[in-house]
Amino acid sequence: MHGYTQWENEDNLMKTAVVTDTASYLTPEQIEKYNITVLPITVILGDKQYKETEELTDDKFYDYLRNEPELPTTAQVSMGQIQEAYDRLVAEGYDNIISIHLSLGITSFMDNLRMFVKEYDKAKIYPFDSMAASAAEADLVMLAGTLAQQNVDPEVIVSKLEDLRASTDIYFAVDDLKHLSRTGRLSNRSAIIGNLLNVKPLLTFKDGKIYAIDKERTMHRAFRMISLEIQKYADEHPDWNLHITVVDSNNREMLTKWADDFAEVFPEARVSQSHLGPAISVHTGEKTMGVVWDKDFENEN
Repeated sequence: MHGYTQWENEDNLMKTAVVTDTASYLTPEQIEKYNITVLPITVILGDKQYKETEELTDDKFYDYLRNEPELPTTAQVSMGQIQEAYDRLVAEGYDNIISIHLSLGITSFMDNLRMFVKEYDKAKIYPFDSMAASAAEADLVMLAGTLAQQNVDPEVIVSKLEDLRASTDIYFAVDDLKHLSRTGRLSNRSAIIGNLLNVKPLLTFKDGKIYAIDKERTMHRAFRMISLEIQKYADEHPDWNLHITVVDSNNREMLTKWADDFAEVFPEARVSQSHLGPAISVHTGEKTMGVVWDKDFENEN
């Protein structure tokens, strides 16, 4: 069978695990369905540290963000956490591990991971830079999980991940730029001053880094601008099925509205919803709206 590594004896089948971090914001149902190991990013509020999703609720985080003068920070997944997870997977009989994480343009984690896996010899590790975060990272993880469960060869999985990553576009509008500017995650911060003009800065990921590309007065105008970009994309790839994911940072009403509106504007597309949790909202702030669109990994032509 093309692209598959298979033996007649099921017991000899090489098993592939998929690992990611909480910045992918997979739901508990998705984690179970795709058999994903998720490692928590640490969020630091004042002098307290919390493992994202395990120990910190969104409500507590946004309450802190609104009311405390000292802004929150994050700490990436440690190599100790990585080793523990990999060792556990090896003990469970996995020979290959595909490890998909937050963009190197946002954190130095991928560099550290690549150094670590050079020394790790208990399994074959495939570190994979999502070049993004949130739903774009999640789509890669879910594709890898699907293929791993079908016993597809890990080299083939990585190749398919590269294809999906290359097909992905991300636009997001933040309520103001202060968080991105403060945390140094905006690559062209001098090019746009958003909150002084009461605009919604529109940003994108390019080569795994965040760039401001435009300013819109309202979220409605940001939606229209993103719709035009998706239409351009659809026109350029007429033979692709389209997957659109709307993402919010504590902006649930607008999330539902945008998802409904995208479903109306692009009736052929699969439209999903996701959320930004604390580790990414530290940088984007509250009320952010984002859209990820890519080739639909669930419905390939």
